[in-house]
Amino acid sequence: MIRMATPETDQLPFPEVERAASDARLVEVVRRGDSDAFGQLVKRYEGRLLRVILQFVRDRELARDLAQETFLRVYQRLNQFDASRRFGPWLFRIGVNLTLDYLRKRNRRGWIRLFSDRRSSVDKPPDPGTPDPRRALDLEQEVRLVLEAMPEKYRTVLILRDMENFSSSEVSAIIHRKEATVRWRLAEARNMFHHLWQQRQQGGKLLPITAPLAGDNDDQV
Repeated sequence: MIRMATPETDQLPFPEVERAASDARLVEVVRRGDSDAFGQLVKRYEGRLLRVILQFVRDRELARDLAQETFLRVYQRLNQFDASRRFGPWLFRIGVNLTLDYLRKRNRRGWIRLFSDRRSSVDKPPDPGTPDPRRALDLEQEVRLVLEAMPEKYRTVLILRDMENFSSSEVSAIIHRKEATVRWRLAEARNMFHHLWQQRQQGGKLLPITAPLAGDNDDQV
């Protein structure tokens, strides 16, 4: 039901260890005053950062603004970065937190109008002989409605792990929780999604879940 993300193929085509070392070298160069080196970090991460933010806000221009603000904050806080850790998860933590803060300030009304950038293609009749795009759009909208009904911390883990294909260790670094907590939240999030999906498919009204189905004890994990 959830479309799993495919591994990145257009960014960082070398092993994780080498990527982390390369990031650390660029960070050090920027810290020594070469601001041009930061442009390489932006180029390296901007595509995936935008895709992650678009999982939370479906307005592309808004997502671009949030991505730009993320890189600005990263640059301003670069001296706070612990070079013994990986740069990518640290950057995504700033981006995800910024995005969630933005949504909270909108009184938790939720996420921006779904797939607004594809609205015009839905309004126009499809060309003869081509699949009706509304069918896939309806499925994605159903997924979004179910995700909206989940508590933020579980929705976030589900998006990062199952939809954006971050590893558990990366999600742990992004949300600043132990891996055991990530695994527990992910299991609960999947249960919630399944429960809400079944409810939706049976024609029932989605009632937002305020606590995990098995009880909220992830703070002790």
